[in-house]
Amino acid sequence: MNTELSWGSKVMRIFGKDKTAALGITIIIVTALVAIFADWLSPYGPNSAADTAQRLAMPGTAGHLFGTDDQGRDILSRIIYGTRTSLFSSIVPVVISAVVSMCLGIIAGFFQGRIGNSLMRIMDVFFAFPSVLLAIAIAAILGPGLLNVCIAMVIVRIPYMTRIVYTDTIQEMQKEYVEASRAYGMGRAAVMFREIMPNVLPSLIVYSATLCGVTIVTVAGLSFIGLGVQPPTADWGLMASEGQNVLMQGDPYVTLFPGLAIIILAFAFSTLGDWLRDLLDPTQK
Repeated sequence: MNTELSWGSKVMRIFGKDKTAALGITIIIVTALVAIFADWLSPYGPNSAADTAQRLAMPGTAGHLFGTDDQGRDILSRIIYGTRTSLFSSIVPVVISAVVSMCLGIIAGFFQGRIGNSLMRIMDVFFAFPSVLLAIAIAAILGPGLLNVCIAMVIVRIPYMTRIVYTDTIQEMQKEYVEASRAYGMGRAAVMFREIMPNVLPSLIVYSATLCGVTIVTVAGLSFIGLGVQPPTADWGLMASEGQNVLMQGDPYVTLFPGLAIIILAFAFSTLGDWLRDLLDPTQK
């Protein structure tokens, strides 16, 4: 009798066992749906529906559940539209970085001579700088804007993800199936991307999910200091930055709500990473 759990059974078992992961995944799904249907869910437009007559309206004011900012814009509406910017600026750079890092890491691990050493020494140069400071420096050089922030995030994430793939590739190179593939006559590209890649992909997926949460916080920080998304675009980090002007005037909610949105979504991606680790770990039965 086969005692191995089916893939679907394993997913449901881990999902049902880990309530925190279930909450995090639910948050991500709801956030994605909010981003997709923002035009229908938002009570107002992100910018055009400014109500200067109700400037800095308190939360719970009629028609403004989360209140309004210092320009009279509905905070709830801007948070809803801000989900698009936050998800795009966190997921897209991580996906691009993962694809590039997969290729670089496998090549460096497969060719461990001059090619591999040269690639990894280039990656080591980036490790000399803290990732946040490096992101700030790149964003400052490229200039503010969503596209430039995404480029900065890709550059910052590639070295770390490449190191993960490189380490796993070296471990896989020592296993018998690689020698068997070579003996069978498979070419180098086939061995790297048909045999080795599926075995190093799980670690990269888990790390990428966790990095999405870190990237959300980093992008929000860049927007907060003026190097990220620019006004009047609805962005959680930018909203928190704009709210600091009235923070000490007795209106902390202007910063509080977008700040909570950042924390909650970052937490959700962190729990997703933990859940994927349990799901993809071959020792979990």
